[in-house]
Amino acid sequence: MTALLRVVQPGLLTTIQDLGRAGYQSLGITVGGALDPVGLRAANALVGNAAGAGALEVLYFGPTMVVEADDVRMSFAGAGAAIDILPDERATVGMRLETMRSVRLRRGDVVRIGSLSGGAVLYVAVEGGFRIEPVLGSVATDIRGGIGGWQARALIAGDRLPLCRTQASERDEWRLEGLNLAPPSRVRVIAGPQTDYFAESEITAFFESQYVVGSGSNRQGMRLEGRPIAHARGYNITSDGIAPGSIQVPGNGQPIAMLAERQTTGGYPKIATVISADLPALGRLPIGAKFRFAPVTIEAAQAARRELFAEIARIQERIGPVVRGADSIDVAPLLYDYNLISGVVDASNWVM
Repeated sequence: MTALLRVVQPGLLTTIQDLGRAGYQSLGITVGGALDPVGLRAANALVGNAAGAGALEVLYFGPTMVVEADDVRMSFAGAGAAIDILPDERATVGMRLETMRSVRLRRGDVVRIGSLSGGAVLYVAVEGGFRIEPVLGSVATDIRGGIGGWQARALIAGDRLPLCRTQASERDEWRLEGLNLAPPSRVRVIAGPQTDYFAESEITAFFESQYVVGSGSNRQGMRLEGRPIAHARGYNITSDGIAPGSIQVPGNGQPIAMLAERQTTGGYPKIATVISADLPALGRLPIGAKFRFAPVTIEAAQAARRELFAEIARIQERIGPVVRGADSIDVAPLLYDYNLISGVVDASNWVM
């Protein structure tokens, strides 16, 4: 029997993402992949997957899914979220589950992910991954390019996502502690490459200004609202390559920070480039978030990248067992887990 997750409600924008489709930008194919690759790696580590395995990327408001497998192990890493586990589709009462942990669910269980808090993105991994054929070496969804992921699009109601495993492995559940996935108040950048298109006073103003993530933002680019940056030599340049984190300044003077699904080339001057160590944090910023850019040297950027790699390497060290107790839902049936004894139940962990 095929193991599946059936989508009842898809959420605002839920897609399959991995670490991206590298090596094809010369053909006009974006790298794509996870907005926050650290969060993706954390979710995969919690279920024992390879770091770059495909997982669900949830933006702002999550899906509702039904387990159609004997059992499945899932994990949740990233922003805070209202995650409810319900015993069946008719149930209105279930158990609230925290993020940064794994959980084993049985056939018919319902996972309902509500609004995210403290960040824009949450990753949901399943043990063994999704049984989806890679395109150009990746299962990342490229909606604009029409390739990858699940039918090259975001999830919709009625989707049935095939799983690689029909059963979860026999082991304890894991929790990840000490990994900071909060959005930043400061994003570090290196000036350029087209600083000559801006007066020195405008570059200074760019670094002194506070910016707000605008509602027009998407996986391609983060549109920022703040003091407009004036051009000294016009706002059109000969199109050149778009690096990760490039900050373009179009004609209206409002910067756009290029994210995972950035185009491969662009023709607006780039006033600065987000350092690679801060790109995952940039991807966590939700609409309405306020932050500033901070200039750093190339040497500081290189040091920050080494620190990020060291932080990623410590993810496995920070994983430990879930302490069994009132929040445990790792054995069936559910009523046994919630201490139903002679008609009495501790309902302190149940939600409507």
